[in-house]
Amino acid sequence: MLSRIAESLFWIGRYVERADGTARIVDVLRLQLLEDAGTDETVAAGTVLTVIMGMPTSEGVGVADVGAQLVFDRTNFSSISGSWLAARENARRVRETLSTELWESINTTWHRWNSMGRHSVTERHLSWVRERAALVSGIADSTMSHDDAWEFLVLGRSLERADMTARLVANGGLPRGGP
Repeated sequence: MLSRIAESLFWIGRYVERADGTARIVDVLRLQLLEDAGTDETVAAGTVLTVIMGMPTSEGVGVADVGAQLVFDRTNFSSISGSWLAARENARRVRETLSTELWESINTTWHRWNSMGRHSVTERHLSWVRERAALVSGIADSTMSHDDAWEFLVLGRSLERADMTARLVANGGLPRGGP
């Protein structure tokens, strides 16, 4: 297998998992702010952006800033939009290596994500991302031969999952409100 193909497969796995992980983190923040009135929005949003995701921010950030940077920013490959774009571009480069179903699921996901609208982060956006990431992973597992190509895809997925888990564990998760 050529190294460029292996690299693209690795990054497809990482970016699909990153979209899923980022959606889960943003959803936890959204739910925490809805359910716990004592949570300081600027502290929680700042923690998600700077401490967990490692992104520079200014003071006074809120959920809208988290949505802009972690959900809808196509130029940021840590965001959901950026992850779907990067996964699609990597899939396009190795289209002949992927199953037709896997290519179609990644391509369709990218196009549907772009047609969903970008007004604010909603539960609909985040649950859809989680469902599509699970669909892409399931299609990869069921339609690709479990050879080197599939192994690189799974390696990327596993490494991204470990990275996101390590970030959350190292930083103690999201801050809690109140005493």
